[in-house]
Amino acid sequence: MIIDTHIHLDDERYRDDLDEVLNRAREKGVERFIIPGADAKTIDRAVEIAEVYDDVYFAVGIHPYDMDGFDALDFDMYAKHKKCVAIGECGLDYYRLEGSDEEKEIEKQRQKEVFVAQIKLAKKYKKPLIVHIRDASRDSKKVLLDNNAKEVGGVLHCYNADEELLSLAKEDFYFGIGGVLTFKNAKKLLNVLPKIPQEKLLIETDGPYLTPMPYRGERNEPLYTTFIAQKMAELLEISLENIESITTKNALKLFDIS
Repeated sequence: MIIDTHIHLDDERYRDDLDEVLNRAREKGVERFIIPGADAKTIDRAVEIAEVYDDVYFAVGIHPYDMDGFDALDFDMYAKHKKCVAIGECGLDYYRLEGSDEEKEIEKQRQKEVFVAQIKLAKKYKKPLIVHIRDASRDSKKVLLDNNAKEVGGVLHCYNADEELLSLAKEDFYFGIGGVLTFKNAKKLLNVLPKIPQEKLLIETDGPYLTPMPYRGERNEPLYTTFIAQKMAELLEISLENIESITTKNALKLFDIS
């Protein structure tokens, strides 16, 4: 089977046909789904979905673009829920920084503070982290190491193919591989994939975003993890069955899912 370790089922783009989306995936062997927390405004929808479907789990967290919602989020209430398997997605994203150099530095510092706070929460609740990193590899790695995040481990969601981050495998971090692997311009990820320890590989869609080929440009959905698994098997020169087995075992271990 396959586990989609990062799928935003709480997004409005799934509201009208969620049953169909999940059933299409199940029919092709996708048997677990994890909704990452990203925004305080949508977490209740994630919980609602996880309570309805036995095979859906959720995480609670604040994406760096939604930091303003951090203080308003009652982490205790969500983290203690029986279907909550992680803290995040949290991390650093410098891609959209705007303003003067001083304003950018203030924004970076605020992102770091919220990231550190969520690492502390992960350790408090003994749950792994779902880490978002964009244009911030060095700072993200430093924050994780400085705050002893290996105590809980986690996943580098939508791994950005920066080899500087590979050493985090020794810190009990996994690498989420998604539809980007199928893109023609994904040369960095294609080259770095064989360097990732297989016991640290996970599959994810990040739906509704980053739809793999041949459906790039359309809404992404868990069914398309099958294309990611096929591409991984091809690149690593191992069987599709082995990829499914390896990544499923990894996901079950990291997120402590029975």
